[in-house]
Amino acid sequence: MGLYLRIAATGVIPARWYLPSLPSLDHRAAATGDLKIEIVSHCWNYSHLLVRQLSSLVLFPPTRAAVTMTVFYSEEDEATVRLLETFGTKEAPGVTWNWSALPKEQLFRRSIGRNKAALLTDADWVWFTDCDLMFRDDCLDVLVEQLQGRRDALVYPRQERVTALLPSEDPILTNDGEFRLSDIDTDRFEISERGRATGPLQIVHGDIARACGYCDCLAYYQKPAASYCKCYEDRAFRWLLRSDGVPLDVPGVYRIRHVGKGRYAGHPLSNKIRSMIRRMTS
Repeated sequence: MGLYLRIAATGVIPARWYLPSLPSLDHRAAATGDLKIEIVSHCWNYSHLLVRQLSSLVLFPPTRAAVTMTVFYSEEDEATVRLLETFGTKEAPGVTWNWSALPKEQLFRRSIGRNKAALLTDADWVWFTDCDLMFRDDCLDVLVEQLQGRRDALVYPRQERVTALLPSEDPILTNDGEFRLSDIDTDRFEISERGRATGPLQIVHGDIARACGYCDCLAYYQKPAASYCKCYEDRAFRWLLRSDGVPLDVPGVYRIRHVGKGRYAGHPLSNKIRSMIRRMTS
């Protein structure tokens, strides 16, 4: 079924077979003024990255958005539990922390948490992201400006700023376990143009999220898994929404690219081969 859905999401099979229709434009709110934005992230063995993401909201809090920062995690990931306990006591004006624990088997299929958040959100817009992304400078306030009155199903930042593919020992990827507020050296990031709403850059209209969930109609992508799954559902989500997204000019989007993956928990040789492949494809 996984291979079938990957092929289907290329467009060879009509999305309406699984999601007959989307809410029409008349049934999507054209919200204006200060907006509610929910950011949905997830973390498994990535506390060293998530601390940067949460820090960016504390150091660069929004002034025009009421942000709910939702993080899906597992109680078995002790470092992430400590991080969330630490940041739960930190105040960020305009930001509400929302930690949501899942059994690790549900966390391993990223679309499960995203679907839960989409169906329950009360936000005007939902930003599905990964914990290696940061919201610096005026990112969220400019996003609010760009979203005024829009009814698009899916939008995304036209540009992000990314690092080279970093090894695990790079200072950006290390911390002493104290989980202090931490910023980044922006000189190490270069502009990258995006051509579609990829996994960490999917910003969805709230009415679309509530009506369609995140691949809610694809049972395969809502099944728990024994190990961390590659996120093929990102493409399936765009396929279901009949859109690669509308690009918006949003500053301050920074992403840390890294060789080592928290989901690589197998044999060391297998992990080394996977990391080599990531370097080569990068």
